[in-house]
Amino acid sequence: MNKEQQQPCDASWPSPIVEPMDSVGPVELGSGAGALGCSPEVLSHPSDSSKLVQECLQQFMVTEAQLQQIRASLLSSMEQGLMGQNPASAVRMLPTYVGSTPHGTEQGDFVVLELGATGASMRVLWVTLTGIEGCRVDPRSREFVIPPEVMLGPGQQLFDFAARCLAEFLEAFPVKNRCLPLGFNFSFPCHQTGLDRSTLISWTKGFRCSGVEGRDVVQLLREAIERQGASSLAVVAVVNDTVGTMMDCDPGLGPCEVGLVVDTGTNACYMEEARHVASLDEDRGRVCVSVEWGSFSDDKALGPVLTPFDKALDQGSLNPGAQRFEKMIGGLYLGELVRLVLAHLARRGLLFGGCTSPALLNQGSVGLEHVAEMEDPSSGEARVLAVLQNLGLSPGASDVKLVQLVCEAVSTRAARLCAAALAAVLGRLQHSREQHALQIAVATGGQVFKRHPRFHSLLQKTVILLAPGCDISFIPSVDGGGRGVAVVTAVAARLADHRRLLEETLAPFRLDREQLAAVQVQMREAMAKGLQGEASSLRMLPTYVRATPDGSERGDFLALDLGGTNFRVLLVRVTTGGVQITSQVYAIPERVTQGSGQQLFDHIVDCIVDFQQRQGLGGQSLPLGFTFSFPCRQLGLDQGILLNWTKGFNASDCEGQDVVALLREAIGRRQAVELNVVAIVNDTVGTMMSCGYEDHHCEVGLIVGTGTNACYMEELQNVAAVAGDSGHMCINMEWGAFGDDGTLSVPSTCFDASVDRASINPGKQRFEKLISGMYLGEIVRYILLHLNSLGVLFRGQQTQCLQTRDIFKTKFLSEIESDSLALRQVRAILEDLGLPLTSDDALIVREVCQAVSRRAAQLCGAGVAAVVEKIRENRGLEELMVTVGVDGTLYKLHPHFSSLVAATVKDLAPRCTVTFLQSEDGSGKGAALVTAVACRLAQTTRV
Repeated sequence: MNKEQQQPCDASWPSPIVEPMDSVGPVELGSGAGALGCSPEVLSHPSDSSKLVQECLQQFMVTEAQLQQIRASLLSSMEQGLMGQNPASAVRMLPTYVGSTPHGTEQGDFVVLELGATGASMRVLWVTLTGIEGCRVDPRSREFVIPPEVMLGPGQQLFDFAARCLAEFLEAFPVKNRCLPLGFNFSFPCHQTGLDRSTLISWTKGFRCSGVEGRDVVQLLREAIERQGASSLAVVAVVNDTVGTMMDCDPGLGPCEVGLVVDTGTNACYMEEARHVASLDEDRGRVCVSVEWGSFSDDKALGPVLTPFDKALDQGSLNPGAQRFEKMIGGLYLGELVRLVLAHLARRGLLFGGCTSPALLNQGSVGLEHVAEMEDPSSGEARVLAVLQNLGLSPGASDVKLVQLVCEAVSTRAARLCAAALAAVLGRLQHSREQHALQIAVATGGQVFKRHPRFHSLLQKTVILLAPGCDISFIPSVDGGGRGVAVVTAVAARLADHRRLLEETLAPFRLDREQLAAVQVQMREAMAKGLQGEASSLRMLPTYVRATPDGSERGDFLALDLGGTNFRVLLVRVTTGGVQITSQVYAIPERVTQGSGQQLFDHIVDCIVDFQQRQGLGGQSLPLGFTFSFPCRQLGLDQGILLNWTKGFNASDCEGQDVVALLREAIGRRQAVELNVVAIVNDTVGTMMSCGYEDHHCEVGLIVGTGTNACYMEELQNVAAVAGDSGHMCINMEWGAFGDDGTLSVPSTCFDASVDRASINPGKQRFEKLISGMYLGEIVRYILLHLNSLGVLFRGQQTQCLQTRDIFKTKFLSEIESDSLALRQVRAILEDLGLPLTSDDALIVREVCQAVSRRAAQLCGAGVAAVVEKIRENRGLEELMVTVGVDGTLYKLHPHFSSLVAATVKDLAPRCTVTFLQSEDGSGKGAALVTAVACRLAQTTRV
């Protein structure tokens, strides 16, 4: 085009995009530069053109303070969106129902339909995932141009077009009778209610098909596929290109949990803690949230950086007033912004000799590819000249550099604004995960990243400035919209398969009411048999404790507490003001617990003597109660025959012996020591007595700690082993052995069998091995090993630490199931064990722990229900009010155990009002109170 064919700058050329620029009046320049309107005098000095162009472009400069304001405002808007608050400026925080990132083990053939990610075209892909690290098969794809009438016509026409494209594409593949999973990349703002359910909120990117907004696009696609007769396709997931970009990252590079796309439009997604997303009824795990930041429109934050060119672009767009942030960043708009600036400068006589061209004044004539090419320093001036000449312009030598400055100003602002938005996402991740220093990978995708020479480096530099506490790795996505969507579909299939295997594994642990009621009945039957001296797995041992405290007990008492690897000696003073306790803990070395009985009891007496000397009790003979927390058959209050050791003790020459006699013999061997042993007490009885001092309704004792046991006050007439028909007798049930005779109907799992075989007493204490803290961690460990072997956990990679017996402590169940711990803290607990977990693994481990501890609590509750119902029926009451005294670390420390026990008792014993009272030192204080009650009763008898 020659000079005569160009349009002079002062001619009236029709341009709906440019004319609004003239209506805004003089453009304010930065830093007192004055107005942009040029006078003939200005135009007569070409050397001033560069300066005036640069002053005009200062409007595209964004300061660090402005970027921080945008970051803060967008972060606030994100948080409002997560909470379900939707002010006009809030971005839509849309859950995508993608709950897991890829493991790298995903495999199979997948079809992907891509709509909206590449402008006016539709892409269909065949993606093969190998499941082998480093082995990647390139997708095969075909692109179909969408006619303009389809982009703007009825919705059914668009989806029928998509179905025809799918059918045509698949003709080249051996589909046969296979049902291929299809992932639908639908890159428009949607409200998802499931992985395969997504309602279009609004069209963007030039699409405006009628009858689609407010409808489920997956259902529309399925209907179109059915009309086409392509029954070999099953739509599994609907995903936007941003999620696909995040999921396309190579898992070998580490978990990628942020996706960023700058293409025709712009968007981001990230893995949010599910409990923070108000629209989800879920408090566990993570979910990918699509930020939809293109609609961000906070006037306070964006107002200062909006130029008249942005406003003109918006007015001439298909959606005026919408997607304001996207129109400053997206590739669909960068070229248009550059065109508007060039046309404005030319009309003011600052470029191209003051002349424009029809192409320059034509909307859409400058695209992203032109901007990238003109800005690329490697292109050289000749290439810039070629681009401008193709627009019908005749640039001078100075125009080339000025045009490059225009391109740089527009794209630099876009990169920096994008960086501010990404910094907001990173800030949200830091806050939700409570991490001061965040290490994260960000997957990037889109034509702006691929084509623009400096966008990535500008973005990265600005993010580092705005988010200094984040260590960010940027990973370019190879084909996020295509392969990434296939990965989403594959991950969904993997998770479904893993869920099925997990449910099958845990099914035996999920007891229903019928099973629990059967346990209650069986325990009642075993209790009755044991009381009558018949063969039963419940020994129902009389303790010769005939009364609970009445509050009148007084005096000083010694108490001994032996029931674990530590041994305690206590001085208990019972006064009108309450109970005062002084105690000392002594260790029992393993050589003693596994040595001879004489060695064990000599060690106990040595500890007692040391305590008396420390407390100044030398020469005093105080009444002594001995808490001995092992199965005993009592012949009197101060006579207890050890039936068998438990809890890891195995001292010789003790089983079958009276442990009080053994203690007295050890006292005799230690000269000048006088001890008055009044009572031998089981820790369960001590717990009941300790709580009975506080609550006179307490007639049941329960221990759920390392082991488990229960006792209760039975009618003496029902106790065949003790003479008498009136009064009460505390019965030590020794219920840990319940079911040892094979009568327990609860299904024993292979994991329970493994724990039993590896224990020191195979075949014994069956009920205890389902409930108590000594065994629950081991049950969990065996389940985790099984799930690992199935590939459900730890990507199927063997973990050596899980092979170690007892490495998974029961206390971990309490910590992992704590409601106050975030998932990352759960992961930290497990990683300390040497388990390299993903978030999915942490969730599965938590679910395993919950299943095992829930079964334990429910079985315990069924046992308590049997006991309280027995008391109620004994007394012929319609309603019973009773208190259960409880002790034990599992019951006290586990966050849900106690409530599960109570709920089970309420369900199985509805006519009993049961209060659970936690004991304060039942083993020590309780032993002293048993002794105090015995002294009170003896004194009453003498009187």
